[in-house]
Amino acid sequence: MDPAPDVPPPARGRFLRWLLEGADTRGLAGPHARGPAHGEQSWYRVMCLTGVDYFSTLGYQPGIAALAAGLLSPVATLVLVALTLLGALPVYWHVARRSPHGEGSIAMMEHLLPWWQGKLFVLALLGFVATDFTVTITLSAADATAHLLENPFCPPALKGRQVAATLVLVGLLGAVFLKGFKEAVGVAVVLVAAYLALNAAVVGVGLYEVATRPQVVADWRQNLWAAHGSPWAMVAVALLVFPKLALGLSGFETGVAVMPLVAGDAADTEADPAGRVRNTRKLLVTAAVTMSVFLVASSWVTTLLIPADEFQPGGKANGRALAYLAHGLLGEWFGTAYDLSTILILWFAGASAMAGLVNVVPRYLPRYGMAPEWTRAARPLVLVFTAISAVITVVFRADVDAQAGAYATGVLVLMTSGAAASAISSRRDGSRRAAGFGLVALVFLYTLGANVVERPDGIKIAGLFIAGIVLMSLASRVWRTLELRVTGVELDAAAKAFLADIGSRPIHLLAHDPTLPRPEDYAANEADQRADFHIPAGEPVLFLEVRVRDASEFTDVLHVRGVQVGGHRVLRAEGTAVPNAIAAFLFHLRDATGVRPAVYFDWGEGNPLLHLLRYVLSGHGDVPPLTREVIRRAEPDPARRPAVYVGV
Repeated sequence: MDPAPDVPPPARGRFLRWLLEGADTRGLAGPHARGPAHGEQSWYRVMCLTGVDYFSTLGYQPGIAALAAGLLSPVATLVLVALTLLGALPVYWHVARRSPHGEGSIAMMEHLLPWWQGKLFVLALLGFVATDFTVTITLSAADATAHLLENPFCPPALKGRQVAATLVLVGLLGAVFLKGFKEAVGVAVVLVAAYLALNAAVVGVGLYEVATRPQVVADWRQNLWAAHGSPWAMVAVALLVFPKLALGLSGFETGVAVMPLVAGDAADTEADPAGRVRNTRKLLVTAAVTMSVFLVASSWVTTLLIPADEFQPGGKANGRALAYLAHGLLGEWFGTAYDLSTILILWFAGASAMAGLVNVVPRYLPRYGMAPEWTRAARPLVLVFTAISAVITVVFRADVDAQAGAYATGVLVLMTSGAAASAISSRRDGSRRAAGFGLVALVFLYTLGANVVERPDGIKIAGLFIAGIVLMSLASRVWRTLELRVTGVELDAAAKAFLADIGSRPIHLLAHDPTLPRPEDYAANEADQRADFHIPAGEPVLFLEVRVRDASEFTDVLHVRGVQVGGHRVLRAEGTAVPNAIAAFLFHLRDATGVRPAVYFDWGEGNPLLHLLRYVLSGHGDVPPLTREVIRRAEPDPARRPAVYVGV
């Protein structure tokens, strides 16, 4: 494949080169790029990066469960674990196979929906991705600040400075990612190992307390039966309160979003990275099983050992049930160590979200032409999302409860999308798993609906993200529509032979309408162009036709094949837009032959504004002036521009 002509990049200072590192590559850049330069890691190390989000929910999940379900907290937690292991895990096991380069369920939905419908649906999903991941950053930082300020050893000077302290944590997270992804993974490994060890100690001591005090189990059982009467009533109530525990499902979409960071096998190929898929599945299973064990055990000990009134707002166990036990069972110094570990992992929980954002966004928006090319680089995105996180923190005054609805909404929309995409793709493949994935999708849909009804602020915030992404994306697409957006030119043997026959003589290309395929149509076009532009009878000409394969795509490889139609030599190309494809082919001819080619058109008819709209949406439009403008923008030297002639 021959590369498309490159415009020399402008001179950059040292800071800009550092900031935009990775943005000038043809392929995808940043943390999702392939190759050792971007630091592929062992699967268990990447699990720690995603786990700082997933495992950090232990800091508040037992308290949320107890507040929502009361004595039924262990039962409701079992429902959550069942959905995790029997629903979310099989879905993302399937997603990992279908999107091995980190595209996630979004790419699966994109492939299931053609043309602009797929692009707009992806933009909506990206709005929920932005909601989920950005609010993960702000909510986790705010909760870390809350743990800091509630610790008995917290300096009095920090009291009442929730917003300022949270902004500092958000800024520090951004600084870590500006430094590099390898450093982020290293920090995550240390934090997760320490946090899980401390939680194991607290839960282990709690289980020992329960085992040595059988009366607390008897009291719990007696009160549970008195409150609910029958096992069926308990299950029904647990299912009703389960959506409030949905925060405990976070982490799966991020787990597949950072797949490019997972090291595979030496035999992996771009088309079939089987080792990476296998190792990512190990990551997902290990994280899900580990979290499930901790959720069940922590819910059991906190429900049995903590008085119910302490879970209420203002109580010492509100939002920090395990921290309450750590102080009460193991002493203030151990409790402070537990608090410190919780603060750090909650702060760094935003790392997995930031990793997901800088992996997902460059996968789509630059490829759609709906974002500048600098969004392929990681560091500018880190700065953008850090700034957005700071704004959200200020707007919501670093209030955890105010952001919880948006967080749960984003998580559940992505998981519903993943389950639905898995069901549809499995059905198309004739797999019997389609029914199971469909059932999981319905469960997630119910959970999402219940969450939206109870906490509508979440869908409102997501709507703002979606509106912002769609408007900025469409504006960028219009702004960039006249770029030379072909990534390469491929010619078949016949096309190469046609050009070889011309040799060093002038290259005359006659633009031809593909809907006029008869030999007499080509003959009439040639006669008109030779007469209008005085092309000598002995000079060879080639017809050039461009068919638009998918106008919703922005960049693509231009495929050109040669055919004979009634003695006329025709070059038929497929691209994303007619003017851009013609311009790219002209540049290719110029660079390959050293001859400045010329293309000949007839003027089009119709309203110029309608032509422009048609060009943006369908890749057609008033081709001659658009081709000329694409060439002018791509080549600053008029003497080197291919010639464009338009007849009457």
